Amino acid sequence: MKKLLNYLLFYLILVPLSLLPLRVLYAISSILSPIFQHIIQYRRKIIIQNLQKSFPNKTQTQLKTIQNQYYNHLLDVFLEAFKMLSISRKNLKERYKCNNPEILKPYYDRQQSVILASAHYNNWEYMVLSLDMQFPFHGIGVGKRMSNQSFGSLMHQKRTRYGTEVCYSDNVNEVLSHHEKERNPCAYMLLADQSPNDSHKSFWTLFLNQDTPVIFGPEHLSKKYNYPVFFYRVNKVKRGYYTFDIIPISDHPKETEYGEITLKYLSFLEQTIKENPQYWLWSHRRWKHTRPQNIYQDRFIKK
Repeated sequence: MKKLLNYLLFYLILVPLSLLPLRVLYAISSILSPIFQHIIQYRRKIIIQNLQKSFPNKTQTQLKTIQNQYYNHLLDVFLEAFKMLSISRKNLKERYKCNNPEILKPYYDRQQSVILASAHYNNWEYMVLSLDMQFPFHGIGVGKRMSNQSFGSLMHQKRTRYGTEVCYSDNVNEVLSHHEKERNPCAYMLLADQSPNDSHKSFWTLFLNQDTPVIFGPEHLSKKYNYPVFFYRVNKVKRGYYTFDIIPISDHPKETEYGEITLKYLSFLEQTIKENPQYWLWSHRRWKHTRPQNIYQDRFIKK
């Protein structure tokens, strides 16, 4: 019964909703934003707490402005995710463009895979959907499986319809090993800003003024396979249109010291968030863990 309900929800509500023009979806977003903020109060306490701790020097007026802008952006991204279910290849390429794809060409020419690390900043679903068409590499998005398996399977079909392969934390090593063995040059997309499941296995450092556990995936995989690592920064040009820039982090990961890649990634991300904070996922419980007392204290941890 649950599986049937998921199919009905997906094909009778979500997919038809995605067929609406974006201007209509944005009109709906403008109506829903104040409802989510003031009536439903969607994760309002979490958002306020995250902003206050991340920007202790900002005034209440400034924080309130960011909060309002965040709700507006969140509803836009929410409805853009629906549009992702039916958006055409041509429309997608017009709305999501790389400013400097040539920076990756030398790596493809020598058949070397790369890692593209970023965050839940601006629209990340369009990057998943368009990854395989952005570069000559085979695009692979690394994510986390949905708890709802039948709905997750439907989303998987839509996310991969333009060639991007999607793998998950429980089979990422198998996928990387397969493509490495077949010598397929791939561009792996990883979002590393979510709160880790295990605080003992996390990299701990100071991020946005808070003691923060960080997923070590991009650095771990880059060192294991010696794949060059890049940060991709997503810019919102205007409503519904995005560009992104590829920024080098490390060309020879195996030669870097422990934590170096992760800290560079966090530095780029923190700078990006501070410049336009309204575009990051503030409603996520990013700082729900406290540092374990017996966690390894290395010299990279900022005091």
